[in-house]
Amino acid sequence: MPTPSVTNPDGSVKRARLVGMKLVFVGLGKMGRSILEGVLAAEYLSPDTIGVIERDPELTRELGALYGVVPLSDGDLASAERVLVAVQPKQFPEVAERIAHPHLGYVSIMAGVSTAVLARKLGTRRVVRAMPNLAATIRKSTTALTAPREAQEAGDLDFAVHLFKTVGDAYTLPERLFDAFTGMAASAPAYLAVVAEALADGGVKMGIARSEALSFAADVLVATGELMRLKHPAVIKDEVASPGGTTIHGLAALEEGRVRHALVQAVEAATRRGHELGEEE
Repeated sequence: MPTPSVTNPDGSVKRARLVGMKLVFVGLGKMGRSILEGVLAAEYLSPDTIGVIERDPELTRELGALYGVVPLSDGDLASAERVLVAVQPKQFPEVAERIAHPHLGYVSIMAGVSTAVLARKLGTRRVVRAMPNLAATIRKSTTALTAPREAQEAGDLDFAVHLFKTVGDAYTLPERLFDAFTGMAASAPAYLAVVAEALADGGVKMGIARSEALSFAADVLVATGELMRLKHPAVIKDEVASPGGTTIHGLAALEEGRVRHALVQAVEAATRRGHELGEEE
């Protein structure tokens, strides 16, 4: 993608380029980059209407050149329409002081930071809270979004729904369920990766080569996910587990190991941590 001519010879931003700036990414780590790449691939926004700000001006310029978007500084935000806040929650109090503008709309992907905290720190109720997961890196994310009435009326929530649909599925949820969503769906890739690794370990123990065992585990997880769009998990389980067969003996071993209980506890623990992150604000 060609790099737009957005800087003067001294490295400063050409002000004319800031007209029509639809979205500015503040922070461009793994998740921020995945969202940006999805937006560009889907052509949801054109590159010259997307800005990026990192703490290091040199990194900002490098990212602008890499993605063909506009490198900006904090002082340029007043000319934008919306801001995607993609920094770590612990960095937010300091970042908020630099980027707060009462007329802007904000979309946050910070875990545990409520819309009330966003509104208080940013000085506006035009805030959307979003929680994607790692699958955004392959445009298969399951993203939850929530927003107060002011953000809905200003079109910020609709904008964010379309934004996150460029990296997967997007759903609106009441905010009271957000920490539970984080503890379940946002954290699930890690849980399922452990399940897949354990399945592969079992295969290796029984003589299957490690590379093949990992491939088999990945394949069956993907296929089972597709089956679950058509059938309830209990139906799938019952269809596989024939009387006196291999699967029912394996399921009995899982029950003995309290695998169900462990997964429920994992979601509960992650949900509690989400509450704690919010309280730390």
